[in-house]
Amino acid sequence: MEQKKHIAIFTTASLPWMTGTAVNPLFRAAYLAKDCNWEVTLVIPWLSLKEQVLVYPNKIIFNSPVEHEAYIRSWLKEKAEVVSEFNIIFYPGKFSKEKRSILPVGDITETIPDELAEIAILEEPEHLTWYHHGRQWKTKFQSVIGVIHTNYLEYVKREKNGQIQAFLLKYVNGWVTQIYCHKIVRLSGATQDLPRSVICNVHGVNPKFLEVGKTKHELKQRGQIAFPKGAYFIGKMVWSKGYTELLQLLSKFQDELSDLQIDLYGNGEDFNEIQESFSELTLDTRICPGRDHVDSIFHDYKVFINPSTTDVVCTTTAEALAMGKIVICADHPSNEFFKQFPNCYTYNSGKEFVKLTLKALVKEPAPITDNLLHELSWEAATERFIEAAELKEIIQEKTLSSPKPFMAMSSDDWKKSLEEASAYLHNAISGIEAARYAFGAIPNTLQPDEQQCEELGLPFERKLFDGRSAAPDTDLSKMT
Repeated sequence: MEQKKHIAIFTTASLPWMTGTAVNPLFRAAYLAKDCNWEVTLVIPWLSLKEQVLVYPNKIIFNSPVEHEAYIRSWLKEKAEVVSEFNIIFYPGKFSKEKRSILPVGDITETIPDELAEIAILEEPEHLTWYHHGRQWKTKFQSVIGVIHTNYLEYVKREKNGQIQAFLLKYVNGWVTQIYCHKIVRLSGATQDLPRSVICNVHGVNPKFLEVGKTKHELKQRGQIAFPKGAYFIGKMVWSKGYTELLQLLSKFQDELSDLQIDLYGNGEDFNEIQESFSELTLDTRICPGRDHVDSIFHDYKVFINPSTTDVVCTTTAEALAMGKIVICADHPSNEFFKQFPNCYTYNSGKEFVKLTLKALVKEPAPITDNLLHELSWEAATERFIEAAELKEIIQEKTLSSPKPFMAMSSDDWKKSLEEASAYLHNAISGIEAARYAFGAIPNTLQPDEQQCEELGLPFERKLFDGRSAAPDTDLSKMT
């Protein structure tokens, strides 16, 4: 039998942090592993205890990677009823409060043995490579595919000196993705245009949402009320996740929307500010703690209002459509995939938002065909990913490749040499602590510290004062 090709999926977050880069790569690993062509390893960040409490909700903590892995597999089985055989390994990470992100520590390519380094999928490749110092990704792996999840430029523009930061970040993103990735998959046109990229939504929804949608359809067929409740929004409670746009719309059109009642669900750093701001409206708005979107409390809402324009492809929008709800969202590149669904209402102005909201409150959602439901599934998303990433072509190319005869360098060879030189330059800069700090890296993240090494079972390499490596048992306190 032909040996399976190995895929290593690197991502920037992990459960129980319910963010897109934790959930979607997990499902991608599970569904790719169901395909008989692949052996899959999911590579996720490990946070030390003091940082887990800053990131994970409901005071969930893990004393070891074994505990953390058990939680992830249990969630996948219980919350999604997905059983799949794939590996989970951890790389050392640290949480940046300023970026509200987890950043890799050390050379995370080392987590995969050289003999298994065939295909690497980098979920958020720019994020994973901004401060990468170590083996060149294209040298370590035969093929490197990046999946762009986040519109970082849009987030940065909302910060102080945002336009300048976005200008610089645009070129840094283009640089690191070009030198470290063979191919880029952009989830929508809302992302930055990058070299060697294609646009394709390669995400699906938890199968539980599709089950809810089918149940609601059966209720309507029996003449029962499927959606007795009105409108809601769910999202992390930070202003940039759509709450700014929603507050502006509701504030401007309070009179026109006087009959609207909307419930907002989420947890986040701006919870108190958001609660205070929405309480000043004359509209009936309720701020509620965050819950898993599959929770039964959401099943009876008929209308999902999501004005966010910072998402690349909004997972909650896909989930609401899968449950058979009407979705009201902006006519924006991030929502292009959803326009094929009859229950997706897109608006271009505030007045159109009001018109569609009032229409949705009195209208019943249209039934969704089986073909459209399939488009929302992870089976379909995996099919799209295999095609967009050209995984089957990668296998054929590696199988059929042979040494080239000696000849003058072609233009492709020149480009490859320039990229290698550029990667060497990035590696040199990223190895300088002062340069890393200047560009926003967390201090002392060139190598994992002693605690991280102990938690992950990695050898800890102490550094002497002149930068040389010390033996693991060297007592630095006795050195002069």
